[in-house]
Amino acid sequence: MVKPLAIMFSEFYFYLVAWFADDSKDYPAVFRADRISNLADTGERFKIPYAQRFEEGEFRKRVQFMYTGALRRIEFEFSGPSLEAILDRIPTARVISQKDGVVTLSAECYGDGVLMWLRTQGDYVKILKNNLSHGQ
Repeated sequence: MVKPLAIMFSEFYFYLVAWFADDSKDYPAVFRADRISNLADTGERFKIPYAQRFEEGEFRKRVQFMYTGALRRIEFEFSGPSLEAILDRIPTARVISQKDGVVTLSAECYGDGVLMWLRTQGDYVKILKNNLSHGQ
């Protein structure tokens, strides 16, 4: 059972973003809409205070490939030709330092999708820290 928050479109598919009804996770779950085979309205209602509302834009900044999970802070080095490509793909990334063609960045992201994408950058990227974020 879930508490629906939003329907989002990303990377060729529609997704249902929802909290688990038992509040067992502190991050939303993501379900690809075309893979939902059965759906039932329980008639139950839930309320989310306005201050804690789901903000799609903030969620999009922190999720890669709609691959969700715990919020984490990563730190990594980038030595490739296009820093802009990194900053475009990971909107929460911030430059910490630059030296000798190597840029050190930090970012806040949900799940492992960002790590999967960073690995596609090969030798241009070196992961320095990968910590779960606390006090979200």
